[in-house]
Amino acid sequence: MPEYAIVIAGFAVGLIVGLTGVGGGSLMTPILIFFFGVKPYLAVGTDLLFAATTKAGGTLSLARQKLVPWRVVAWLSAGSLPAAALTLYTLHRVGPASAPVQKAMTLTLGVALVLTALAMFYKAARGRQLPRQLNHADLDQAMRARHPALPVLFGALIGTLVTLTSVGAGAIGVSVLLLLFPLLPLPRIVAADIAYAVPLTLLAGLGHASLGSVDWHLLGLLLCGSLPGIWLGTRLVHRTPERLVRSGLSVLIGYAGLKLIAI
Repeated sequence: MPEYAIVIAGFAVGLIVGLTGVGGGSLMTPILIFFFGVKPYLAVGTDLLFAATTKAGGTLSLARQKLVPWRVVAWLSAGSLPAAALTLYTLHRVGPASAPVQKAMTLTLGVALVLTALAMFYKAARGRQLPRQLNHADLDQAMRARHPALPVLFGALIGTLVTLTSVGAGAIGVSVLLLLFPLLPLPRIVAADIAYAVPLTLLAGLGHASLGSVDWHLLGLLLCGSLPGIWLGTRLVHRTPERLVRSGLSVLIGYAGLKLIAI
């Protein structure tokens, strides 16, 4: 596979992440496995650092537009970071390249993608259109979770899943944010999802790097495409045709999940 194809794939995924908050692990990991023939454990490790760097660039752009709800980011991080550290410790004990671990990663990734696709399709088909902007008082109310413990608990679940499969920070994260903060405007949902994923995927990615499960040359090529892609996506987030994009993504993600389950 020529190197320019990897750069193009990085740009496409970066653009989708910037527009929707979804697409980092749920698209890039299957692309690496199916189109570029990367081993599952290498695909997961490389994709985590890809997501951390790409989403850091997106977070800077969104923060300059004052779209990031930092309170929501802090709640999710309080659960996801300790869970990621515990999962990494377990992987260090059993080894990420062992056959049972690779099989578990592939199956868990497939199930996570299918569930995410179903949730995304339901939201696209039946969910109500969220407001794009709120005044200060309404925004403060929108950032209050239905229960204070829920963002931390869901953050812990996502942290475990992301560390094992690289999926969840964007795909499942958006669904969780829509559930926990139903009044938060879509651009801020996307901004929160991208921002909280940065420390989570960085921690998980560095942990995988210490296990030797990162392809650094591949990572560099992907970032050459993804950083311009996510910058463009975050600039266009206010113009996203939400239901159309989410419906298309749900079909693509569901297909990738079923293929992984069938391996």
